[in-house]
Amino acid sequence: MNTLGNILWLVLGGLITAALYFLAGLLMCCTIIGIPFGVQLFKFAEFSLMPFGHEVEFKENAGCLSLGFNVIWIVCGWWEIALVHAVFGLLFCITIIGIPFGIQHFKIAGYSLMPFGRTII
Repeated sequence: MNTLGNILWLVLGGLITAALYFLAGLLMCCTIIGIPFGVQLFKFAEFSLMPFGHEVEFKENAGCLSLGFNVIWIVCGWWEIALVHAVFGLLFCITIIGIPFGIQHFKIAGYSLMPFGRTII
C-alpha cells in the first residue's frame, strides 16, 4: 500500500511540491542566516516525495536552540505551509478515496508548523 500511495502522491502533485520545497531551500541557503531554514526545507522536499510509510517524531534532548528556531520559523511566516497542508488535508478528506492523502497532508502540516527538533523515521 505504501508504494502505491507514494506513486499516486507523486503523480497527483507530490513531485511539484517537493521541487518547490527544494527551490525554496536553495534560496534560503544563499545566506548564512538562512541555512538552518533551508535545511528544514530540504527535509520537507524529501518528506514530500514519499510520505507514506514515514513518521515524524520529536527528538529527545533537542535543546533550546530548536525552540528558538521554531519561534523564528513561525514569526517569519513559514506557518503558512502548515495552513496550506491543513486545508488540503481537509479537502482530501471529503471523499473516502482521498482520506489517506488527507492524513499525509495533516502529517506534513504538523511537521511544518514546528520543524526544528523533529526527525523523519
